[in-house]
Amino acid sequence: MEEALGFTNDMERDGVGPDVVTYNIIAKGYHLLGLMSGAWETIRKMLSKGINPDSITYTMLVCGYCQTGNIKEAFKLQEEMLSKGFQLNTVSYGVLISSLCKIGQVSEALRLLYEMESIGLKPDIVTYSILIHGFCRTGEVQRAIQLYKEMSLKKIIPNSYAQSAILLGLCNKGMISEARTYFDSLTEREFPVDIILFNIMINKYAKLGCIGEAIQLYTRIFEKGISPSIVTFNSLIYGFCRIRKLEEAKRWLYHIEAHGMLPSVVTYTTLMNAYSVEENIDSMIELLLEMKIKGVEPSHITYTVLIKGLSKRLRLQECIQLLDHMYVSGISPDQITYNTLIQCFCKAQNLSKAFQLHDEMSLHNLQPTPVTYNVLINGLCVYGDLKDADRLLNILQERKVILRKVAYTTLIKAHCVKGSTDKAKSLFCQMRETGFEISVRDYSAVINRLCKRGLIIEAKEFFRMMIFDGISPDKEICAVMVEASNQGGDITFLCLMLCLMIKLGLLPDQSYC
Repeated sequence: MEEALGFTNDMERDGVGPDVVTYNIIAKGYHLLGLMSGAWETIRKMLSKGINPDSITYTMLVCGYCQTGNIKEAFKLQEEMLSKGFQLNTVSYGVLISSLCKIGQVSEALRLLYEMESIGLKPDIVTYSILIHGFCRTGEVQRAIQLYKEMSLKKIIPNSYAQSAILLGLCNKGMISEARTYFDSLTEREFPVDIILFNIMINKYAKLGCIGEAIQLYTRIFEKGISPSIVTFNSLIYGFCRIRKLEEAKRWLYHIEAHGMLPSVVTYTTLMNAYSVEENIDSMIELLLEMKIKGVEPSHITYTVLIKGLSKRLRLQECIQLLDHMYVSGISPDQITYNTLIQCFCKAQNLSKAFQLHDEMSLHNLQPTPVTYNVLINGLCVYGDLKDADRLLNILQERKVILRKVAYTTLIKAHCVKGSTDKAKSLFCQMRETGFEISVRDYSAVINRLCKRGLIIEAKEFFRMMIFDGISPDKEICAVMVEASNQGGDITFLCLMLCLMIKLGLLPDQSYC
Protein backbone atom coordinates (compact mmCIF):
# COMPACT_ATOMS: atom_id res chain seq x y z
CA MET A 1 0.00 0.00 0.00
CA GLU A 2 2.85 2.36 0.84
CA GLU A 3 4.45 1.72 -2.56
CA ALA A 4 1.16 2.45 -4.34
CA LEU A 5 0.81 5.74 -2.48
CA GLY A 6 4.45 6.53 -3.32
CA PHE A 7 3.82 6.03 -7.05
CA THR A 8 0.78 8.32 -6.83
CA ASN A 9 2.83 11.06 -5.17
CA ASP A 10 5.53 10.64 -7.87
CA MET A 11 2.84 11.01 -10.57
CA GLU A 12 1.60 14.28 -9.06
CA ARG A 13 5.15 15.59 -8.60
CA ASP A 14 5.87 14.89 -12.29
CA GLY A 15 2.72 16.74 -13.31
CA VAL A 16 0.66 13.63 -14.15
CA GLY A 17 -2.65 13.94 -12.33
CA PRO A 18 -4.21 10.64 -11.10
CA ASP A 19 -7.52 9.88 -12.74
CA VAL A 20 -10.63 8.16 -11.35
CA VAL A 21 -9.15 4.72 -12.11
CA THR A 22 -6.05 5.48 -10.03
CA TYR A 23 -8.08 6.78 -7.09
CA ASN A 24 -10.39 3.75 -7.28
CA ILE A 25 -7.40 1.40 -7.10
CA ILE A 26 -6.02 3.17 -4.01
CA ALA A 27 -9.43 3.29 -2.33
CA LYS A 28 -9.91 -0.40 -3.11
CA GLY A 29 -6.57 -1.16 -1.46
CA TYR A 30 -7.67 0.58 1.73
CA HIS A 31 -11.02 -1.20 1.53
CA LEU A 32 -9.38 -4.64 1.23
CA LEU A 33 -7.22 -3.86 4.27
CA GLY A 34 -10.36 -2.90 6.23
CA LEU A 35 -9.14 0.72 6.47
CA MET A 36 -12.32 2.49 5.38
CA SER A 37 -11.08 5.82 6.77
CA GLY A 38 -8.23 5.68 4.25
CA ALA A 39 -10.69 4.86 1.46
CA TRP A 40 -12.85 7.86 2.41
CA GLU A 41 -9.83 10.17 2.51
CA THR A 42 -8.87 9.02 -0.99
CA ILE A 43 -12.39 9.69 -2.33
CA ARG A 44 -12.44 13.14 -0.68
CA LYS A 45 -9.10 13.95 -2.28
CA MET A 46 -10.46 12.82 -5.66
CA LEU A 47 -13.53 15.06 -5.29
CA SER A 48 -11.38 18.04 -4.26
CA LYS A 49 -9.53 17.62 -7.58
CA GLY A 50 -12.84 17.94 -9.42
CA ILE A 51 -12.89 14.28 -10.44
CA ASN A 52 -16.36 12.74 -10.30
CA PRO A 53 -16.82 9.20 -8.92
CA ASP A 54 -17.85 6.46 -11.32
CA SER A 55 -19.94 3.31 -10.76
CA ILE A 56 -16.87 1.45 -9.44
CA THR A 57 -16.30 4.17 -6.81
CA TYR A 58 -19.92 4.01 -5.71
CA THR A 59 -19.91 0.20 -5.59
CA MET A 60 -16.85 0.25 -3.39
CA LEU A 61 -18.40 2.80 -1.05
CA VAL A 62 -21.65 0.85 -0.83
CA CYS A 63 -19.67 -2.29 0.08
CA GLY A 64 -17.67 -0.34 2.66
CA TYR A 65 -20.76 1.05 4.37
CA CYS A 66 -22.38 -2.39 4.44
CA GLN A 67 -19.28 -4.01 5.91
CA THR A 68 -19.20 -1.45 8.73
CA GLY A 69 -22.92 -2.03 9.37
CA ASN A 70 -24.06 1.40 8.17
CA ILE A 71 -26.90 0.19 5.93
CA LYS A 72 -28.68 3.55 6.02
CA GLU A 73 -25.74 5.36 4.39
CA ALA A 74 -25.36 2.56 1.84
CA PHE A 75 -28.94 3.12 0.67
CA LYS A 76 -28.35 6.88 0.51
CA LEU A 77 -25.46 6.18 -1.84
CA GLN A 78 -27.72 3.95 -3.92
CA GLU A 79 -30.14 6.84 -4.37
CA GLU A 80 -27.26 9.18 -5.23
CA MET A 81 -25.99 6.72 -7.84
CA LEU A 82 -29.40 6.48 -9.47
CA SER A 83 -29.83 10.26 -9.47
CA LYS A 84 -26.52 10.60 -11.35
CA GLY A 85 -27.48 8.03 -13.96
CA PHE A 86 -25.44 5.13 -12.57
CA GLN A 87 -26.94 1.71 -12.01
CA LEU A 88 -26.10 -0.74 -9.24
CA ASN A 89 -24.40 -3.92 -10.43
CA THR A 90 -24.83 -7.49 -9.21
CA VAL A 91 -22.08 -7.04 -6.59
CA SER A 92 -23.72 -3.96 -5.05
CA TYR A 93 -27.12 -5.62 -4.91
CA GLY A 94 -25.62 -8.79 -3.45
CA VAL A 95 -23.87 -6.87 -0.65
CA LEU A 96 -27.02 -4.88 0.18
CA ILE A 97 -29.15 -8.05 0.22
CA SER A 98 -26.66 -9.82 2.48
CA SER A 99 -26.51 -6.86 4.88
CA LEU A 100 -30.30 -6.64 5.12
CA CYS A 101 -30.56 -10.38 5.82
CA LYS A 102 -28.01 -10.07 8.62
CA ILE A 103 -30.19 -7.54 10.45
CA GLY A 104 -33.37 -9.55 9.85
CA GLN A 105 -34.88 -7.33 7.13
CA VAL A 106 -35.32 -10.25 4.75
CA SER A 107 -38.53 -9.00 3.10
CA GLU A 108 -36.74 -5.78 2.13
CA ALA A 109 -33.85 -7.88 0.81
CA LEU A 110 -36.30 -9.89 -1.31
CA ARG A 111 -37.65 -6.61 -2.74
CA LEU A 112 -34.11 -5.80 -3.88
CA LEU A 113 -33.86 -9.22 -5.54
CA TYR A 114 -36.96 -8.49 -7.62
CA GLU A 115 -35.63 -4.98 -8.32
CA MET A 116 -32.45 -6.57 -9.70
CA GLU A 117 -34.45 -8.77 -12.03
CA SER A 118 -36.62 -5.85 -13.19
CA ILE A 119 -33.56 -4.00 -14.56
CA GLY A 120 -32.18 -7.09 -16.29
CA LEU A 121 -29.66 -8.29 -13.71
CA LYS A 122 -29.66 -12.01 -12.93
CA PRO A 123 -29.22 -13.00 -9.28
CA ASP A 124 -26.91 -15.98 -8.87
CA ILE A 125 -27.03 -19.00 -6.57
CA VAL A 126 -25.15 -17.09 -3.84
CA THR A 127 -27.75 -14.29 -3.73
CA TYR A 128 -30.64 -16.76 -3.61
CA SER A 129 -28.88 -18.85 -0.93
CA ILE A 130 -28.35 -15.77 1.28
CA LEU A 131 -32.07 -14.93 1.06
CA ILE A 132 -33.16 -18.51 1.70
CA HIS A 133 -30.90 -18.68 4.74
CA GLY A 134 -32.24 -15.29 5.89
CA PHE A 135 -35.87 -16.45 5.75
CA CYS A 136 -34.99 -19.65 7.61
CA ARG A 137 -33.20 -17.69 10.34
CA THR A 138 -36.32 -15.57 10.92
CA GLY A 139 -38.48 -18.71 11.03
CA GLU A 140 -40.19 -18.02 7.68
CA VAL A 141 -39.44 -21.45 6.28
CA GLN A 142 -42.39 -21.51 3.86
CA ARG A 143 -41.16 -18.32 2.19
CA ALA A 144 -37.70 -19.87 1.95
CA ILE A 145 -39.17 -22.96 0.27
CA GLN A 146 -41.14 -20.77 -2.17
CA LEU A 147 -37.96 -18.88 -3.09
CA TYR A 148 -36.14 -22.21 -3.47
CA LYS A 149 -38.81 -23.32 -5.97
CA GLU A 150 -38.56 -20.01 -7.87
CA MET A 151 -34.81 -20.46 -8.11
CA SER A 152 -35.16 -24.03 -9.40
CA LEU A 153 -37.68 -22.93 -12.05
CA LYS A 154 -35.08 -20.47 -13.33
CA LYS A 155 -32.68 -23.41 -13.86
CA ILE A 156 -30.40 -22.21 -11.04
CA ILE A 157 -29.06 -25.38 -9.43
CA PRO A 158 -29.42 -25.14 -5.61
CA ASN A 159 -26.26 -25.60 -3.58
CA SER A 160 -25.87 -27.35 -0.24
CA TYR A 161 -25.95 -24.01 1.59
CA ALA A 162 -29.53 -23.33 0.42
CA GLN A 163 -30.60 -26.94 0.98
CA SER A 164 -29.14 -27.14 4.47
CA ALA A 165 -30.71 -23.78 5.40
CA ILE A 166 -34.19 -25.07 4.53
CA LEU A 167 -33.61 -28.39 6.28
CA LEU A 168 -32.33 -26.65 9.41
CA GLY A 169 -35.24 -24.21 9.29
CA LEU A 170 -37.79 -27.05 9.18
CA CYS A 171 -36.04 -28.80 12.08
CA ASN A 172 -35.92 -25.64 14.18
CA LYS A 173 -39.65 -25.10 13.60
CA GLY A 174 -40.30 -28.62 14.91
CA MET A 175 -41.56 -29.78 11.51
CA ILE A 176 -39.70 -33.08 11.73
CA SER A 177 -41.92 -35.04 9.36
CA GLU A 178 -41.59 -32.34 6.69
CA ALA A 179 -37.85 -32.11 7.34
CA ARG A 180 -37.43 -35.87 6.84
CA THR A 181 -39.50 -35.83 3.64
CA TYR A 182 -37.35 -32.98 2.28
CA PHE A 183 -34.15 -34.73 3.40
CA ASP A 184 -35.17 -37.96 1.67
CA SER A 185 -36.03 -36.07 -1.52
CA LEU A 186 -32.47 -34.68 -1.58
CA THR A 187 -30.56 -37.80 -0.58
CA GLU A 188 -32.47 -40.31 -2.72
CA ARG A 189 -31.56 -38.50 -5.93
CA GLU A 190 -28.35 -39.16 -7.83
CA PHE A 191 -26.99 -35.69 -7.15
CA PRO A 192 -23.96 -35.57 -4.82
CA VAL A 193 -24.85 -34.99 -1.18
CA ASP A 194 -22.49 -33.76 1.54
CA ILE A 195 -22.33 -34.70 5.22
CA ILE A 196 -23.94 -31.41 6.36
CA LEU A 197 -27.47 -32.55 5.46
CA PHE A 198 -26.99 -35.83 7.33
CA ASN A 199 -25.55 -33.99 10.34
CA ILE A 200 -28.56 -31.66 10.57
CA MET A 201 -31.02 -34.54 10.52
CA ILE A 202 -29.00 -36.77 12.88
CA ASN A 203 -28.55 -33.89 15.32
CA LYS A 204 -32.29 -33.19 15.42
CA TYR A 205 -33.16 -36.85 16.01
CA ALA A 206 -30.51 -37.01 18.75
CA LYS A 207 -31.94 -33.93 20.50
CA LEU A 208 -35.39 -35.50 20.41
CA GLY A 209 -34.04 -38.73 21.89
CA CYS A 210 -34.90 -40.66 18.69
CA ILE A 211 -31.57 -42.46 18.67
CA GLY A 212 -32.84 -45.32 16.50
CA GLU A 213 -33.58 -42.95 13.61
CA ALA A 214 -30.22 -41.22 14.13
CA ILE A 215 -28.33 -44.54 13.90
CA GLN A 216 -30.32 -45.54 10.81
CA LEU A 217 -29.20 -42.31 9.09
CA TYR A 218 -25.63 -42.93 10.25
CA THR A 219 -25.57 -46.25 8.37
CA ARG A 220 -26.94 -44.52 5.25
CA ILE A 221 -23.94 -42.18 5.27
CA PHE A 222 -21.68 -45.07 4.24
CA GLU A 223 -24.18 -46.31 1.65
CA LYS A 224 -23.88 -42.89 -0.03
CA GLY A 225 -20.08 -43.11 0.06
CA ILE A 226 -19.78 -40.14 2.44
CA SER A 227 -17.42 -39.93 5.40
CA PRO A 228 -18.87 -38.94 8.79
CA SER A 229 -17.43 -35.87 10.54
CA ILE A 230 -16.75 -35.19 14.20
CA VAL A 231 -20.10 -33.32 14.26
CA THR A 232 -21.83 -36.58 13.29
CA PHE A 233 -20.29 -38.46 16.21
CA ASN A 234 -20.88 -35.62 18.67
CA SER A 235 -24.59 -35.65 17.81
CA LEU A 236 -24.82 -39.42 18.29
CA ILE A 237 -23.00 -39.23 21.62
CA TYR A 238 -25.37 -36.48 22.74
CA GLY A 239 -28.33 -38.65 21.71
CA PHE A 240 -27.18 -41.60 23.82
CA CYS A 241 -26.44 -39.25 26.74
CA ARG A 242 -29.93 -37.81 26.47
CA ILE A 243 -31.52 -41.23 26.94
CA ARG A 244 -28.98 -41.97 29.71
CA LYS A 245 -27.13 -44.76 27.92
CA LEU A 246 -23.76 -43.41 28.99
CA GLU A 247 -21.69 -46.53 28.46
CA GLU A 248 -22.99 -46.77 24.90
CA ALA A 249 -22.24 -43.07 24.43
CA LYS A 250 -18.67 -43.57 25.66
CA ARG A 251 -18.12 -46.47 23.24
CA TRP A 252 -18.54 -44.03 20.36
CA LEU A 253 -15.17 -42.53 21.33
CA TYR A 254 -13.61 -45.64 19.78
CA HIS A 255 -15.67 -45.20 16.60
CA ILE A 256 -14.25 -41.68 16.26
CA GLU A 257 -10.67 -42.95 16.49
CA ALA A 258 -11.46 -45.86 14.14
CA HIS A 259 -12.28 -43.26 11.48
CA GLY A 260 -8.94 -41.52 11.97
CA MET A 261 -10.30 -38.61 13.99
CA LEU A 262 -9.71 -37.31 17.49
CA PRO A 263 -12.59 -36.58 19.86
CA SER A 264 -13.08 -32.82 20.17
CA VAL A 265 -13.58 -30.69 23.27
CA VAL A 266 -17.33 -30.80 22.48
CA THR A 267 -17.22 -34.61 22.49
CA TYR A 268 -15.66 -34.80 25.94
CA THR A 269 -17.71 -31.95 27.40
CA THR A 270 -20.95 -33.59 26.23
CA LEU A 271 -20.02 -36.84 27.98
CA MET A 272 -18.82 -35.05 31.09
CA ASN A 273 -22.09 -33.13 31.32
CA ALA A 274 -24.03 -36.41 31.20
CA TYR A 275 -21.87 -37.83 33.99
CA SER A 276 -22.40 -34.59 35.93
CA VAL A 277 -26.17 -35.15 35.81
CA GLU A 278 -25.57 -38.67 37.18
CA GLU A 279 -23.18 -37.20 39.80
CA ASN A 280 -20.50 -39.62 38.58
CA ILE A 281 -17.50 -37.48 39.49
CA ASP A 282 -14.91 -40.22 38.96
CA SER A 283 -15.92 -40.69 35.31
CA MET A 284 -15.78 -36.93 34.76
CA ILE A 285 -12.24 -36.73 36.14
CA GLU A 286 -11.25 -39.77 34.08
CA LEU A 287 -12.43 -38.04 30.89
CA LEU A 288 -10.59 -34.84 31.84
CA LEU A 289 -7.34 -36.80 32.23
CA GLU A 290 -7.96 -38.55 28.88
CA MET A 291 -8.43 -35.14 27.24
CA LYS A 292 -5.07 -33.95 28.51
CA ILE A 293 -3.30 -37.15 27.40
CA LYS A 294 -4.71 -36.77 23.88
CA GLY A 295 -3.88 -33.07 23.72
CA VAL A 296 -7.49 -31.85 23.69
CA GLU A 297 -7.62 -28.54 25.57
CA PRO A 298 -10.61 -28.11 27.91
CA SER A 299 -12.75 -25.02 27.31
CA HIS A 300 -14.41 -22.76 29.86
CA ILE A 301 -17.59 -24.78 29.26
CA THR A 302 -15.73 -27.99 30.17
CA TYR A 303 -14.62 -26.47 33.47
CA THR A 304 -18.12 -25.12 34.15
CA VAL A 305 -19.52 -28.64 33.69
CA LEU A 306 -16.90 -30.00 36.10
CA ILE A 307 -17.75 -27.31 38.66
CA LYS A 308 -21.45 -28.12 38.31
CA GLY A 309 -20.77 -31.81 38.95
CA LEU A 310 -18.55 -31.16 41.97
CA SER A 311 -21.03 -28.66 43.41
CA LYS A 312 -23.77 -31.31 43.48
CA ARG A 313 -21.60 -33.24 45.90
CA LEU A 314 -20.81 -30.01 47.78
CA ARG A 315 -17.10 -30.39 47.02
CA LEU A 316 -16.80 -26.61 47.26
CA GLN A 317 -13.06 -26.32 47.80
CA GLU A 318 -12.40 -28.29 44.61
CA CYS A 319 -14.78 -25.98 42.74
CA ILE A 320 -12.75 -22.95 43.80
CA GLN A 321 -9.50 -24.75 42.91
CA LEU A 322 -10.88 -25.38 39.41
CA LEU A 323 -11.79 -21.70 39.06
CA ASP A 324 -8.25 -20.70 40.05
CA HIS A 325 -6.82 -23.30 37.66
CA MET A 326 -8.83 -21.76 34.81
CA TYR A 327 -7.19 -18.38 35.34
CA VAL A 328 -3.72 -19.95 35.67
CA SER A 329 -4.31 -21.84 32.39
CA GLY A 330 -5.37 -18.65 30.59
CA ILE A 331 -9.00 -19.76 30.31
CA SER A 332 -11.51 -17.04 31.16
CA PRO A 333 -14.60 -18.13 33.09
CA ASP A 334 -17.88 -16.63 31.89
CA GLN A 335 -21.03 -15.56 33.73
CA ILE A 336 -22.42 -19.10 33.61
CA THR A 337 -19.31 -20.39 35.41
CA TYR A 338 -19.74 -17.85 38.19
CA ASN A 339 -23.52 -18.30 38.38
CA THR A 340 -22.96 -22.04 38.85
CA LEU A 341 -20.49 -21.38 41.68
CA ILE A 342 -22.71 -18.74 43.33
CA GLN A 343 -25.67 -21.13 43.30
CA CYS A 344 -23.46 -23.84 44.74
CA PHE A 345 -22.42 -21.68 47.71
CA CYS A 346 -25.98 -20.43 48.25
CA LYS A 347 -27.18 -24.02 48.59
CA ALA A 348 -24.33 -24.67 51.00
CA GLN A 349 -25.67 -21.69 53.00
CA ASN A 350 -22.35 -19.89 52.55
CA LEU A 351 -23.89 -16.61 51.37
CA SER A 352 -20.82 -14.51 52.19
CA LYS A 353 -18.75 -16.55 49.73
CA ALA A 354 -21.57 -16.31 47.17
CA PHE A 355 -21.48 -12.50 47.36
CA GLN A 356 -17.67 -12.55 47.31
CA LEU A 357 -17.84 -14.41 43.99
CA HIS A 358 -20.34 -11.81 42.73
CA ASP A 359 -17.84 -9.05 43.57
CA GLU A 360 -15.05 -11.05 41.92
CA MET A 361 -17.01 -11.06 38.64
CA SER A 362 -16.77 -7.27 38.44
CA LEU A 363 -13.02 -7.38 39.15
CA HIS A 364 -12.64 -9.61 36.08
CA ASN A 365 -14.83 -7.30 33.92
CA LEU A 366 -17.72 -9.77 33.93
CA GLN A 367 -21.12 -8.13 34.18
CA PRO A 368 -23.46 -10.07 36.49
CA THR A 369 -26.53 -11.27 34.62
CA PRO A 370 -30.20 -11.29 35.72
CA VAL A 371 -29.63 -14.98 36.56
CA THR A 372 -26.84 -13.99 38.98
CA TYR A 373 -29.24 -11.79 40.92
CA ASN A 374 -32.05 -14.34 40.76
CA VAL A 375 -29.72 -16.88 42.40
CA LEU A 376 -28.58 -14.42 45.10
CA ILE A 377 -32.13 -13.27 45.90
CA ASN A 378 -33.32 -16.88 46.09
CA GLY A 379 -30.36 -17.74 48.32
CA LEU A 380 -31.22 -14.93 50.72
CA CYS A 381 -34.92 -15.88 50.74
CA VAL A 382 -34.30 -19.57 51.41
CA TYR A 383 -31.09 -19.65 53.43
CA GLY A 384 -30.57 -16.09 54.67
CA ASP A 385 -32.46 -13.08 55.91
CA LEU A 386 -35.52 -11.93 53.94
CA LYS A 387 -34.75 -8.32 54.87
CA ASP A 388 -31.38 -8.66 53.12
CA ALA A 389 -33.18 -9.96 50.03
CA ASP A 390 -35.48 -6.89 50.09
CA ARG A 391 -32.47 -4.59 50.49
CA LEU A 392 -30.70 -6.25 47.54
CA LEU A 393 -33.77 -5.75 45.33
CA ASN A 394 -33.97 -2.07 46.34
CA ILE A 395 -30.27 -1.55 45.55
CA LEU A 396 -30.64 -3.19 42.15
CA GLN A 397 -33.72 -1.09 41.36
CA GLU A 398 -31.86 2.11 42.32
CA ARG A 399 -28.99 1.08 40.02
CA LYS A 400 -31.49 0.46 37.18
CA VAL A 401 -30.29 -3.15 36.91
CA ILE A 402 -32.51 -5.16 34.56
CA LEU A 403 -34.15 -8.01 36.47
CA ARG A 404 -36.31 -10.91 35.40
CA LYS A 405 -39.79 -11.60 36.72
CA VAL A 406 -38.53 -14.56 38.76
CA ALA A 407 -36.63 -12.14 41.05
CA TYR A 408 -39.96 -10.61 42.08
CA THR A 409 -41.92 -13.87 42.26
CA THR A 410 -39.25 -15.42 44.50
CA LEU A 411 -39.54 -12.56 46.98
CA ILE A 412 -43.35 -12.50 46.79
CA LYS A 413 -43.56 -16.22 47.59
CA ALA A 414 -41.11 -15.81 50.48
CA HIS A 415 -43.18 -12.98 52.00
CA CYS A 416 -46.37 -15.02 51.58
CA VAL A 417 -44.80 -17.95 53.44
CA LYS A 418 -43.70 -15.58 56.20
CA GLY A 419 -47.16 -13.98 56.33
CA SER A 420 -45.98 -10.52 55.24
CA THR A 421 -48.95 -9.98 52.97
CA ASP A 422 -48.61 -6.18 52.70
CA LYS A 423 -45.04 -6.55 51.43
CA ALA A 424 -46.08 -9.35 49.08
CA LYS A 425 -48.85 -7.16 47.66
CA SER A 426 -46.45 -4.21 47.28
CA LEU A 427 -43.93 -6.36 45.37
CA PHE A 428 -46.70 -7.82 43.23
CA CYS A 429 -47.80 -4.30 42.25
CA GLN A 430 -44.16 -3.37 41.49
CA MET A 431 -43.91 -6.42 39.26
CA ARG A 432 -47.01 -5.34 37.34
CA GLU A 433 -45.82 -1.73 37.02
CA THR A 434 -42.42 -2.89 35.73
CA GLY A 435 -44.25 -4.26 32.70
CA PHE A 436 -43.94 -8.00 33.25
CA GLU A 437 -46.77 -10.09 31.86
CA ILE A 438 -48.77 -11.43 34.81
CA SER A 439 -50.40 -14.84 34.39
CA VAL A 440 -52.89 -16.93 36.34
CA ARG A 441 -49.91 -19.00 37.55
CA ASP A 442 -48.42 -15.93 39.29
CA TYR A 443 -51.66 -15.30 41.16
CA SER A 444 -52.13 -19.02 41.86
CA ALA A 445 -48.68 -19.26 43.50
CA VAL A 446 -49.53 -16.42 45.90
CA ILE A 447 -53.10 -17.50 46.67
CA ASN A 448 -52.04 -21.10 47.36
CA ARG A 449 -49.42 -20.01 49.87
CA LEU A 450 -51.76 -17.60 51.62
CA CYS A 451 -54.49 -20.25 51.93
CA LYS A 452 -52.00 -22.74 53.36
CA ARG A 453 -51.19 -20.22 56.09
CA GLY A 454 -54.90 -19.67 56.73
CA LEU A 455 -54.73 -16.07 55.46
CA ILE A 456 -58.08 -16.33 53.66
CA ILE A 457 -58.95 -12.59 53.68
CA GLU A 458 -55.60 -11.79 52.05
CA ALA A 459 -56.09 -14.63 49.52
CA LYS A 460 -59.48 -13.17 48.57
CA GLU A 461 -57.85 -9.78 48.05
CA PHE A 462 -55.37 -11.27 45.55
CA PHE A 463 -58.21 -13.17 43.88
CA ARG A 464 -60.13 -9.89 43.38
CA MET A 465 -56.95 -8.27 42.00
CA MET A 466 -56.71 -11.07 39.46
CA ILE A 467 -60.32 -10.62 38.33
CA PHE A 468 -59.80 -6.83 38.16
CA ASP A 469 -56.73 -7.41 35.92
CA GLY A 470 -58.94 -9.36 33.52
CA ILE A 471 -57.23 -12.68 34.18
CA SER A 472 -59.64 -15.62 34.25
CA PRO A 473 -59.01 -18.10 37.07
CA ASP A 474 -58.46 -21.76 36.22
CA LYS A 475 -60.14 -24.73 37.88
CA GLU A 476 -57.23 -25.31 40.28
CA ILE A 477 -57.25 -21.80 41.76
CA CYS A 478 -61.05 -21.82 41.99
CA ALA A 479 -60.93 -25.14 43.87
CA VAL A 480 -58.43 -23.66 46.35
CA MET A 481 -60.65 -20.62 46.96
CA VAL A 482 -63.79 -22.77 47.30
CA GLU A 483 -62.04 -25.02 49.83
CA ALA A 484 -60.77 -22.01 51.79
CA SER A 485 -64.22 -20.40 51.85
CA ASN A 486 -65.80 -23.68 52.87
CA GLN A 487 -63.39 -24.18 55.78
CA GLY A 488 -63.75 -20.57 56.87
CA GLY A 489 -67.52 -20.77 56.83
CA ASP A 490 -67.86 -17.88 54.37
CA ILE A 491 -71.04 -19.07 52.64
CA THR A 492 -71.54 -15.82 50.69
CA PHE A 493 -68.09 -15.98 49.05
CA LEU A 494 -68.49 -19.74 48.52
CA CYS A 495 -71.71 -19.17 46.58
CA LEU A 496 -70.05 -16.43 44.53
CA MET A 497 -67.19 -18.77 43.71
CA LEU A 498 -69.51 -21.58 42.63
CA CYS A 499 -71.47 -19.19 40.40
CA LEU A 500 -68.23 -17.90 38.86
CA MET A 501 -67.03 -21.45 38.16
CA ILE A 502 -70.31 -22.33 36.44
CA LYS A 503 -70.12 -19.10 34.41
CA LEU A 504 -66.56 -19.94 33.30
CA GLY A 505 -67.52 -23.53 32.46
CA LEU A 506 -65.45 -24.91 35.32
CA LEU A 507 -67.87 -27.43 36.80
CA PRO A 508 -67.48 -27.45 40.59
CA ASP A 509 -66.97 -30.65 42.53
CA GLN A 510 -70.32 -32.06 43.72
CA SER A 511 -69.01 -32.19 47.30
CA TYR A 512 -69.28 -28.38 47.43
CA CYS A 513 -72.93 -28.33 46.32
